Amino acid sequence: MAFDTPQNDTLLSAHFSLRYADKPVLRGVRLEIQRGEVMGLVGQSGSGKSTLAMTILGLLEKKRAHAEGSIQFQDSDLLQLSERELRTLRGRSISLVLQSPLSSLNPALRIRTQLKEAWRAHASGTNSDCGNAIRTCLESVSLPTDDEFLRKYPSQMSVGQAQRVLIAMAVMHRPVLLIADEATSALDVITQSEILALFRALNRSTGMAILYISHDLASVAGICDRIAILHQGEVVECGTTEQIFANPQHEYTQRLMAAMPRILPAGPSIQHKTQAAATR
Repeated sequence: MAFDTPQNDTLLSAHFSLRYADKPVLRGVRLEIQRGEVMGLVGQSGSGKSTLAMTILGLLEKKRAHAEGSIQFQDSDLLQLSERELRTLRGRSISLVLQSPLSSLNPALRIRTQLKEAWRAHASGTNSDCGNAIRTCLESVSLPTDDEFLRKYPSQMSVGQAQRVLIAMAVMHRPVLLIADEATSALDVITQSEILALFRALNRSTGMAILYISHDLASVAGICDRIAILHQGEVVECGTTEQIFANPQHEYTQRLMAAMPRILPAGPSIQHKTQAAATR
């Protein structure tokens, strides 16, 4: 198992296993996230990526899921915190952006109402304070701040706009860690590119660390500083983006890299290959 040397400024350090009843799901997971970095978590469907994220946030049903080990975040072990203590962290110190924005937003509430609820979950103040906070977070994700937009329901927005609203809610309280779980997989290519640029801009402007979870290697390569490879519930390799793509060490990582689509060079050779294939 290849791991890069941890830095001194560690924000989150996890070393744990998790099982449902007698079925192991995550085994001896080791993951470290440094302050201000974008860490990618890559693995095929069913490898345990979302389960790992939900474990960090304490969102798994404790009667069914049993975690052993530790997840050190700032000065606390997240696995030892009560539900009440975790609620003070979620949305304030650690935030989450999920895959489907239209499913994550309440279809019956206007955008203004949902943003107000997100603000009041971890802040108190006047309506003016709340309004200023809403405008600031919407501007940070390049969304309108006018009354017409705030009166919209989620169904009246594009998927890209809805995803930006979710991100605005997630960064409203300036968390030190944002977990983006397949946050671009439901978007078209152009919107996906815009959201990735937004994540990177927020990372650079606020110093917020991001755990970017995806099976899309191209997007991971474009945004992440380091990458952890999850395979069958284990982190089998972790390193810089350059190292993982240029010199993967683990057999599974090598297979992932080999499976990436290659763009054929333009020119007569493509036409020749296409014609040859058509005659077979």
